Amino acid sequence: MKFAIVGAGAIGGYLGTRLSLAGEQVTFIARNRNLAAINAGGFRLLLPDGTTQHAPGVRAVNDPAEAGPQDVVLLTTKAHQVRELLPGLRALFGSETMVVTMINGVPWWYFQRLGGPWEGRTLASVDPDGALAAGIEVERIIGSIVYPAAELVEPGVVRLVEGNRFSLGELDGQRTARVEALSRSLMAARFKAPVSRDIRSELWVKLWGNLSFNPISALTHATLEEICRFPASRTLAVRMMEEAQAVGTKLGVEFKVSLEQRIAGAESVGAHKTSMLQDVEHGRTLELEALVGSVVELARITETPTPTIDAIYAAASLLGKTLDARGARLAPTPA
Repeated sequence: MKFAIVGAGAIGGYLGTRLSLAGEQVTFIARNRNLAAINAGGFRLLLPDGTTQHAPGVRAVNDPAEAGPQDVVLLTTKAHQVRELLPGLRALFGSETMVVTMINGVPWWYFQRLGGPWEGRTLASVDPDGALAAGIEVERIIGSIVYPAAELVEPGVVRLVEGNRFSLGELDGQRTARVEALSRSLMAARFKAPVSRDIRSELWVKLWGNLSFNPISALTHATLEEICRFPASRTLAVRMMEEAQAVGTKLGVEFKVSLEQRIAGAESVGAHKTSMLQDVEHGRTLELEALVGSVVELARITETPTPTIDAIYAAASLLGKTLDARGARLAPTPA
């Protein structure tokens, strides 16, 4: 298959390296230093056991039109970055192109092909003007849940922390030939790629942690294990997750793991900085609306009180606004 990876960051680099080594044709849509680094030396993946995998055969382009129509487009950017990339993405679409949303948080397509009273509703928090819903046909979309933790340590180099699972699912829950073929390609690249018949319920289990651990870490500069092991912050995360579960339940979501299991899973990752904390430290715009603002919106839609989530969302929103306005980054400096 021909894969275009939109976003040459940690997850995109991980996927692209493994897919290329498995024989797939991989093109990154990249910019600046990443663009130059990939074209000069391919992509390198640093594994937890100390070994390195190198994919010299990948290429990178700045203009999607240089890549042309693809079989699969993997969206591995931050949620708020998709809109600015949308005009160029159309050049990657052929008649049968799949668009796989490997993005954290609640996606713009959440109410598409869902059925029920909210079918087709647009979420203002993630798609305020409906541009994403209008610009990417729902027929193209494959949902995906990203489980690995990884870091882009320098342009063209990713360090894998842990994990190799990318769940896939059609929005209406069908097991189609195309999603099965995509799953086989990912499995050939040594990923776990199960096909889910209920991708939204699986999405909520991932979101459960993201909506709590990400903003708490951004505000406190604590790692996952520190948040989980400090009683006060663990209690805070539990309260946020309880409120979110109430929202998800009203939307018909089935939580197939317990809250304590979800926290234990986060703690087991260890001294890992969440993506939002990494953004704070590097002066990047926070991925707040997809991870937290969307849950606040869904709470209002379902008439569910979420006072703890609302408070953390307000504090993290002000932090993000302050850093953006000052063009600043915020990282602890050793005394």
